Amino acid sequence: MAARRTAAAATAAGSGEDSTSLELDELMPWSVRPLRTGRSWVSGPDPAALRARWERLAAAEGAEQERLFRPSRSRTPHTPVAALPGRSTAGAGAAAGTGRFAREPGACPAPVRILHGPFDEQWLLPDHRLIDAARPELWRVGDGRQLFAVEHGYVPQTAGPALSVTHLLPDGHSPAGRPGRIRPLYRRPDATDPNLAPGFLDVVRTRLGPQEAGPESVLAWILAAALPSPSGCRIPLPADAEVWAAGVELGRELVRLQLRGARGGERPRLPGGRRPYVRAALPARPTGIVYDAEAEALVIGDGRISPVPARAWEFTVSGVRVLELWFGRRAAAAVGAVPEGVEADGLEVVGARGWTPEWTSELLELITVLALLDGLRPRQEALRARLERAPLISRDELRAAGVLPVPASLRRPASVLGHQEEGPEGQFALL
Repeated sequence: MAARRTAAAATAAGSGEDSTSLELDELMPWSVRPLRTGRSWVSGPDPAALRARWERLAAAEGAEQERLFRPSRSRTPHTPVAALPGRSTAGAGAAAGTGRFAREPGACPAPVRILHGPFDEQWLLPDHRLIDAARPELWRVGDGRQLFAVEHGYVPQTAGPALSVTHLLPDGHSPAGRPGRIRPLYRRPDATDPNLAPGFLDVVRTRLGPQEAGPESVLAWILAAALPSPSGCRIPLPADAEVWAAGVELGRELVRLQLRGARGGERPRLPGGRRPYVRAALPARPTGIVYDAEAEALVIGDGRISPVPARAWEFTVSGVRVLELWFGRRAAAAVGAVPEGVEADGLEVVGARGWTPEWTSELLELITVLALLDGLRPRQEALRARLERAPLISRDELRAAGVLPVPASLRRPASVLGHQEEGPEGQFALL
């Protein structure tokens, strides 16, 4: 059976189509490109630093403000733009956030929590005047019920998940490889209009049972079963209700861990004897991180955290070790280090105040999440083995049901009629 399926897949691949799985782009047709900030100082791991950068930029004038701003073709201190959805201040006096920054910077907006690439929760200044491509369509649907599937950059012959799920606004950053797309689960606010191929839920209800037919069940299956490929994630669809139920159950656990207690869930925890603790205080300005495999400890200067399971330290996405990348970004922020090619007295150096207690807490939680996610890999491998033997829902069946091909209209954002948003210079638009 597996050999025949491999041969069928190879034949289909020669015609540009894999008969054994769907592209994620077919199953969740509306996708958005990653955010493009245009300037690194608008985001970072420390919200206090972002506020300090804003204050320095707002206090500067003329050529100095221009230099600090770091203009691009899309944004300069003189560019008027529409407010980000949900961020308009109209009705509270001046239309702050939509006029030219050089003339009317306004008050610093409260930094918002975002997902900066896989498993890295950071902060962003939510001012459209500062961001080259903020993807307003994501902000428009990002409410308390939305979930985002984020594809990871594909790197051949590497381990790690093909995509992740978050309740935060994701910027789509990829640590390596081609950045993936961002796919909201719902096309409109309030969890309405699922971003799924038309009729797909009806096929699931008919073939696999009504108890597993909701949009979040489909997202759970996608997270559990997704396979990376050069063309994007591929999703096999079983015709066996037991296989589907097992995958949905596994996917829900993966979602729960990645949401880290959001939406009323429990924060992830390792068993009592395996929880990581700070054994020696971390230095204010750490310069490196080392894993002591024998002691199962992270060594950060004179600081020490243990126990840290080896599987958490070795957890990679797109071939990059997650803990090492996460630490490196904060170690650089702690000393005000700037990216290569950036002026040494730019806004990136503003607000550096050393390693924060919040980062230590976040590090302990990230170790926990990665260890628990890796602990679910045997179940994912078992699911993939079952899929090699199980009957699959074919493309012909999906075509006959009208699920494929997906209409071009579903690849575009949905209209949000009756919703006013503040445009450039305080004008209003009806979307």
